[in-house]
Amino acid sequence: MEAGSKIRIRLKAFDHRLLDKSASEIAEAVKRTGANVKGPIPLPTKIEHFTVLISPHVDKDARDQYEIRTHKRIMDIVKPTEKTVNALMNLDLAAGVDVQIKLN
Repeated sequence: MEAGSKIRIRLKAFDHRLLDKSASEIAEAVKRTGANVKGPIPLPTKIEHFTVLISPHVDKDARDQYEIRTHKRIMDIVKPTEKTVNALMNLDLAAGVDVQIKLN
């Protein structure tokens, strides 16, 4: 890998416990390879609200409200090695976590 390169990992999930567990697994795997980890840095939680009419006809007062919370974390890996990249590729994370990896 190049001297000034870094890897940025962006994690997204609906369940924050699952997200934190995945972030700690990534951090442990990277530290075992000798690279430095910055993070996980929590980003603002995106909250989407949905209002649904539950009445079959005109009763506008009968409504249910739902929300979806999307939690996000960012991790930076400074001075990654080939071992670091291989460890990240072989890592098995939970199914509910969306992982985006960028190489700078």
